[in-house]
Amino acid sequence: MQGTLSPHVALPLDSLTRQRRRAILATVLGNGLEWFDFTVYSFFAVIIAKLFFPTGNELTSLLLTVATFGVGFFMRPVGGIVLGIYADKVGRKAALSLTILLMAAGTALIGLAPTYSQIGVWAPLLIVAARLLQGFSAGGEMGSATAFLTEYAPPDKRAYYSSWIQSSIGFAVLLGAAVGTFVTARLSADALHSWGWRMPFLIGILIGPVGYFIRSRMEETPAFIAVAEEAKSDSPLAEVLQRFPRETFASFSMVILWTACTYVLLFYMPTYSVRTLHLPASQGFLAGMLGGLMIMCFSPVVGKLADLYGRRRFLSGAAAAILLLAWPMFVYINRAPGLASLLVFQGIFGLLIAAYTGPILAAFAELFPTKVLSTGLSVAYNFAVTIFGGFAPFFITWLIASTGSNMAPAIYVMIAAAISLIGTFYVRDPRRLRG
Repeated sequence: MQGTLSPHVALPLDSLTRQRRRAILATVLGNGLEWFDFTVYSFFAVIIAKLFFPTGNELTSLLLTVATFGVGFFMRPVGGIVLGIYADKVGRKAALSLTILLMAAGTALIGLAPTYSQIGVWAPLLIVAARLLQGFSAGGEMGSATAFLTEYAPPDKRAYYSSWIQSSIGFAVLLGAAVGTFVTARLSADALHSWGWRMPFLIGILIGPVGYFIRSRMEETPAFIAVAEEAKSDSPLAEVLQRFPRETFASFSMVILWTACTYVLLFYMPTYSVRTLHLPASQGFLAGMLGGLMIMCFSPVVGKLADLYGRRRFLSGAAAAILLLAWPMFVYINRAPGLASLLVFQGIFGLLIAAYTGPILAAFAELFPTKVLSTGLSVAYNFAVTIFGGFAPFFITWLIASTGSNMAPAIYVMIAAAISLIGTFYVRDPRRLRG
């Protein structure tokens, strides 16, 4: 078996149980707050377009804004490699503490940035710089967080433990959509454009010290300590590329659907609701809250079931269902646009995303050994997210405008689902691996 965990350092059972509970709490809170920082930009893309990228053409401004959203993804592979190596060499705790400080710094830069009318071209440049910093931070978060939780988890509960990472992303979606719902429903258009849009970013500034305090009090994983006492890899990146190309490809292919669901079916939908369905912004945010709630609640449920019945059946089944339902669901919301149809849309896809992502990180973690786990996950995850997630809103916005078809998101998701469905067949039953 390649993806086994190193033996745990001997600890009293009660002490280890308390450490595991604290590990889940610290990772979920920190990861959720960090993803709130990273993704809230997409929720307010329409407003940011007008304030920081005024071109005189609404479509061009929006394209520049969503392209800037994608710019942050250029730094994600860099951050994933640098911070993944850092986590494998120095420790998961150190890497997770650093990522949350970097994310908060990028968020503060956006929340406090003067607009184009105040400082001219420097305004969009500040936004680009902030997104690059956020992208670097996000690149190291997923691999380090996954390594941290799966190394703390008992062998028969890895999917359950790691599913809390996806649950925290659902929490971030829920929180971001809730803030978006509040400011768009409660504030006038003038107030929203002058200062209201900054509220979620200013909230995000608090995440730095709070998240750092939570994570700095964590204890390093017993599995990492065991490896540190033996021998760590001199070059985790080289070892991943040379010894685990198949495992890296399998992880990469499965992330494609995950990232398409996240950045198309969740984060892009408020923009799609306003520009394409011509609905009030508050309705898109309300539906987004339901999607986030479904993911937050059901990811751990699926993770627990995947520990009992295996990862592949949930991964393959959810990928196939998304492939089959993407087209009819987009037809549905376009033929009957409104809050009710958006709620049905987000409710169904929220459940399917939870079914797909609940066991996915445990499946990844079982493909790589502890000494290169963070690096291996970071490389596969961040390259897939950069290619298929970061610029998805840009390509979809452009395709809808150039073709006149509102079904571009459905096609994008279906292609991603087909590729990832193939990747799920690389997943092996951990019960057989342990045997």
